[in-house]
Amino acid sequence: MTVLTRSFDPQFLEDTSHAPNVQVLSVPTFWQPLRVLQFSRATANAATASRFDIVHSFSRTRHQDLYRAGGGSHREYLRRSSSGGRRIARQFSPRHRVLLALEAAIFRDPTQRIQCASRFVADTLTSQHFVSSERIFLLPNAVDTARYGTAHAHQAGRRLRTQLDEKAERVWLFPASGWRRKGLGRLLEAVAKMKDPGFRLWIAGRDDPTPWQKMIADLGISDLVRFLGPRDDLEVVYGAVDAMVLPTHYDAFANVTLEAAASGLPVLTTRANGASEWLSNAVVCLDLGDAPNTEGDSDRLANAMQDLADRERAWGLGEQARRIVQRMDWPSHAAALSEEYRRILELRRQKQ
Repeated sequence: MTVLTRSFDPQFLEDTSHAPNVQVLSVPTFWQPLRVLQFSRATANAATASRFDIVHSFSRTRHQDLYRAGGGSHREYLRRSSSGGRRIARQFSPRHRVLLALEAAIFRDPTQRIQCASRFVADTLTSQHFVSSERIFLLPNAVDTARYGTAHAHQAGRRLRTQLDEKAERVWLFPASGWRRKGLGRLLEAVAKMKDPGFRLWIAGRDDPTPWQKMIADLGISDLVRFLGPRDDLEVVYGAVDAMVLPTHYDAFANVTLEAAASGLPVLTTRANGASEWLSNAVVCLDLGDAPNTEGDSDRLANAMQDLADRERAWGLGEQARRIVQRMDWPSHAAALSEEYRRILELRRQKQ
């Protein structure tokens, strides 16, 4: 196996027992539109020169056998994550125009298979981009079931909760980056409408909390919200809280959904989160508005969170979700990918 990349952390190879061959491609480090285009060209040239059996792309590149649509449809992402003038401005920015053009070229190319992590994404590609359903390879993301929900994670989580919010009756976690798209605005409004002094919301992620602090103060919930910053021990944070909430406007597949489920937590999210469909009835899934600030969203969210104050119901949902994701581990994921590679090779032989 060979990995084509523009940069990588050498620690990755030290932590991998079966280290792949890594080719670092020379591309500009400035101006993202140029970097994206040059990386696409460089990977195509490298693949042609090396005569690989299979090219599986995890980035928006023009030429490959299997393209993983990890972010779903960029056009749909833009539509759902912004509105009004901001949406129009983003569509005309050089960065987004390049990404949209590459995406459109991939979706038009009948020779490329497209890996989708959810039916939510697959349906968007077939209905809006006119991708043939025969080109879709449906495979959910995987979760490290040995990391989440362990006795150590729960023990460390209890210590963290004692340290941060010992007196809280219920602690909910919002684990995300890109907080605006992930629905933090309507979540904060919902917290204010609950008027529950025993409730706490922990927010984990790398976003800057400064723009949100005024909104939190204006809503009168400063004592109920805590910013944790980016965390590399989310398994411990999951072990500290009572539930996970992600009222996202658009997520092809939010991996935190599986992580929380593997930790035995009840999950409250939206149908715009592709991961939710794999948990069936073990997840509370809301139909909220596509665009930010849709009227009534915060009311429905507040009601759903209050319903999960029933500890017996919350525990039952978490346990059911935990059992489901035990089957969504990395060995199963790798086996499904290997089978897809064999399928691609067989189809190629049939056409020769």
